[in-house]
Amino acid sequence: MHTIFRFFIMTALLLTMAACGDEASENEGTAGDGEGPDSGNTNSGEQITWKLGHLSNEDHSWHETAERFAELVDEKTDGRLQIEIYPNEELGSETDVIDSISAGTADMTITGESMANWAPETAMLGAPYVINSEEHLQTVVEGDIGEELEQTIKEDVGLTPLYYHMRAPRNLTSNEPISSPDDLNGFKMRVPNVPLFMDSWSGAGASPQTMAFNEVFTGLQQGVIDGQENPVDLIHSAGFYEVQDYVNVTEHVYGWVYVVVGNEQFNALDEEMQEAVMEAGEEVQSLSQELYEEDIEEYTNMLKEEGMEFNEDVDKEAFAEAMRPAIEESLNEEQLDLYERIVEAGE
Repeated sequence: MHTIFRFFIMTALLLTMAACGDEASENEGTAGDGEGPDSGNTNSGEQITWKLGHLSNEDHSWHETAERFAELVDEKTDGRLQIEIYPNEELGSETDVIDSISAGTADMTITGESMANWAPETAMLGAPYVINSEEHLQTVVEGDIGEELEQTIKEDVGLTPLYYHMRAPRNLTSNEPISSPDDLNGFKMRVPNVPLFMDSWSGAGASPQTMAFNEVFTGLQQGVIDGQENPVDLIHSAGFYEVQDYVNVTEHVYGWVYVVVGNEQFNALDEEMQEAVMEAGEEVQSLSQELYEEDIEEYTNMLKEEGMEFNEDVDKEAFAEAMRPAIEESLNEEQLDLYERIVEAGE
């Protein structure tokens, strides 16, 4: 009797152990040891897409450089990061896109002094008569002052600069020649949404107003404004030669713009992809400079061919003197310090 009882007990134990073994075999690799088919980085094969919106058209060097940047990023990340480019303000104005980047509905843009709405120091990217030459500009951007500005952009605007475009000097366009501040009385002009621009042109005697870039042509055509100021490349790409007769060579701004991506978008990449993006930026920087140098003469000649007259008889010193008090008065302590250091770097 005891022998039979022990037999049943042993049989039950063996069946239980077999069942546990089968269950373990079925679950092998799905938990605990990390070697199962679902283990590892779940983002390893994920494709990421960034949307880059900017204001210039498809023929502009900014767009051409952006296309090359997108190609390099694609190559360097083995297709894991794709960049879609939207020119002609298809994603909205410059400030609209910056807002969209914060909201996560866009990722990249090309921007300059418009960032002063978030980081006042960046107004120096387009401060009138603060930089006097291309060499002066390059010294500033690629030196300690440039590093400070990039850090400010990251911290205050939430954007990470990847590379920059040197801009052709900004000139004033009009339908009558403007050679001195005396000619600005009652002159209604468009300026970007930058307080420093409003203050400096008001100080020189004009009546400036902010307006989205894609509204400027119609504003000029309908007489809402009398003129605007921009580099020769944007004057041409926007077709302003159809509604303006003169390019007054004020050369009031030697400026630059950054190609930026949202901090959150950049930081979401793994370290290898971040390095690939920065490497692509470094490589297209030289292309940007090459295209810039080619563009200045080409766009100037094209505007002349379209019938625009370049008024070289401009008293730049008079404009600088008229604007300087308004500029200095509008700057806070940090901005004024930066302004003075930039000026000193060109002396």
